[in-house]
Amino acid sequence: MPDYIKEIRLNEASDDELVEISDELGLALSLDEMRWIQSYFKDRNRNPRDIELQSIAQNWSEHCCYKSSRSTLEEFIFGIEAPQNILIISEDAGVVEFDKDHAYVLALESHNHPSAIEPYGGAATGIGGILRDVVCMGAQPVALIDPLFFGPLDFDYERVPPGVKHPKYLLSRVVAGISDYGNRVGIPTVAGMVYFDEGYIGNCLVNVGCVGIARRENIIRSAVKEPGDALILVGGRTGRDGIHGVTFASCELDSSSEETSIGSVQLGDPITKEPLIHACLEVNELGLLHGMKDLGGGGLSCVVTEMADSGGCGAQIVLDHVPLKEEGLSPWEIWVSESQERFMLAVSPSNVEKVFEIFDKWDLEATLVGGAIPQRKLIIWYNGEMILDLDLDLLTTPPVYERECAVIERHTTASGAELLLDEPDDYGEMLLGLLSSANICSRASIIHMYDHEVRGATILKPIEGRLGYETHQDAAVIKPVEDSFRGLVIASDVNPALTQLDPFWGAASAIDEVCRNITAVGGRIHSFADCLNFGNPEKPDRMGAFREACRGLGFMAKGLGVPFVSGNVSFYNETPRGPIPPTPVILGVGLIDDVRSVITSDLKREGNALCILGETRSELGGSAYLRMRGVDGGLVPETDPAHLRSLMDQILNGIASGAIVSCHDLSDGGLGVSLSEMVIGSMIGARIDIGVMGSMRPDYLLFSESNSRWVLEVERKYLDKFISETEAKVIGEVGGSELVITSDGKDILELSNEDIARAWSRSLI
Repeated sequence: MPDYIKEIRLNEASDDELVEISDELGLALSLDEMRWIQSYFKDRNRNPRDIELQSIAQNWSEHCCYKSSRSTLEEFIFGIEAPQNILIISEDAGVVEFDKDHAYVLALESHNHPSAIEPYGGAATGIGGILRDVVCMGAQPVALIDPLFFGPLDFDYERVPPGVKHPKYLLSRVVAGISDYGNRVGIPTVAGMVYFDEGYIGNCLVNVGCVGIARRENIIRSAVKEPGDALILVGGRTGRDGIHGVTFASCELDSSSEETSIGSVQLGDPITKEPLIHACLEVNELGLLHGMKDLGGGGLSCVVTEMADSGGCGAQIVLDHVPLKEEGLSPWEIWVSESQERFMLAVSPSNVEKVFEIFDKWDLEATLVGGAIPQRKLIIWYNGEMILDLDLDLLTTPPVYERECAVIERHTTASGAELLLDEPDDYGEMLLGLLSSANICSRASIIHMYDHEVRGATILKPIEGRLGYETHQDAAVIKPVEDSFRGLVIASDVNPALTQLDPFWGAASAIDEVCRNITAVGGRIHSFADCLNFGNPEKPDRMGAFREACRGLGFMAKGLGVPFVSGNVSFYNETPRGPIPPTPVILGVGLIDDVRSVITSDLKREGNALCILGETRSELGGSAYLRMRGVDGGLVPETDPAHLRSLMDQILNGIASGAIVSCHDLSDGGLGVSLSEMVIGSMIGARIDIGVMGSMRPDYLLFSESNSRWVLEVERKYLDKFISETEAKVIGEVGGSELVITSDGKDILELSNEDIARAWSRSLI
């Protein structure tokens, strides 16, 4: 056997030797999985070659096959039906009806482990990968989204574990990677979040999303069409970067991860990606393709397997034809490398030369590397020799596990921790402290590093306000079709403080918040994508949290009649310090019939009424207020999807009638913070009486984070009619140069607009 191929003596190996083989080859396979593979090759009376074991490991990795999560996802997430008759296709990205001629495409992924090891490259290639997921469905990307999670920026350097980078460094390099890649490829970054918690020390989370638009006739599938289809590899060359990316992502991080796994991080090239997007979309629009799929996790190993399987065929590849960045790569390295900026095209033989001509026009490489075959087998040739011969069913039917779940009861009662607190001595000081806290203060220093207006389709930016001022907006709005005013409304959220206390209601709250965000600007929620970030699924408490979170997501989505059309599961997010907080990130997409009707969160006119819609309860568990006061526990906010849907309708009707002129949802920091952010965007003050909201203590009314609530600015001439038709309550009036809050006839807070803005305007980087 040639030196470039190694036969692995698997068939006679003991259990200890099987574990050793998995470790030495970086397969990240369990003993039972190695036994299964051993049995397969014993039945064929031969030992496997190294490339065959590597191919199996990629396709069986947790990252690629969801072997620990599939049964839970099928129970709670998959198959949620939308009441409206909309087109939904779910492959590399979700494809959903936008109008009679167009579909929008959305995807949300994780790039956590690579970003913890090499934050700039990890984040940049996360953006590159999510762009490919959208393009390979035949869509033009129009917006990027980046939910990010780090340890506290003021974390003591001496407490940082060995082999771990400080959160300040991680944040700055991740943001640089996202901005450099997204800005250079020319796609706006318009939504996301940044959250800080000690649970992310050593294992930051970098989730990335993308939304695109396509004409319905240009939607393409990630599959070959028929035997005889040519397989053409296009874009970047293949190198050693990104080897074992998916198996690396299926293990816990430790102090040696940077040294041992740095080669698993891919190298992005946005300058190549930009023309590559154009070329791929052009050949698709010309009808030259049968299928298209990006090379992401597992590289050629997974893309060829999945395209062939989806088309009911097999495939054979001539590995010598793959263009390389450098000499000396072993065949298995070529096969599993996750080098960036690559797509695989399935093309009729009669169209191969036309495809080559178009890619040559864009100065990009396109190489015929193989084709589809009728047998359900995967065959690889190298130097004229068959070096891989596997049944496709082996690769595409990995083990699926019913992991043990242990649900930890974290939920406390309303008469618990929060009621032990004394009322604050100084409400103004408390509110200023919340506004300047890391999880609430301005994200402008990050947002302004991103080009959120490139392509000229961004109607509502992530941060804006009255001329000369700016504040956070609840959602971004994109006008994706030039000759239509119909728009996409995009928001992403989760509150890990809630999911730590109660994964079910915390996950449900994430859905509620995304819906509030989209409704607040005038959009109607239409679809969800999820990125479910959790610890090691082999540990029952981690799996229990995952199951409870999925149950909460399913409860809300079914109740709302809004489907999950795309998603991702990221397990093994933990270090010797422990797991990350349960972090089920939600991306919501809404539709708005006319982008000219969008409203913003900044206050508009003195004399307008301020109203609150939704019920404020004594639900402070996980709130920013309790965390600031050093309390861990309390009642996590609950939510009712039917009531949420009713309240969203009330807001949308109010916007359509012209009654509501500004709106902001209540989330971190409750009413006090939401009012402050509305003031900051206009530097117009307000006077509020919280006594009309209920009989609870003023601090509960001001800082509760109960779900399904908004602050509304209502035109005076429409107020009486609006109040009579909704559940809203008038709580005050717009005007002045201060925010004044009263309770029972007594002023409990009086802050100047300038002091509020100064506290909130802290720079994170």
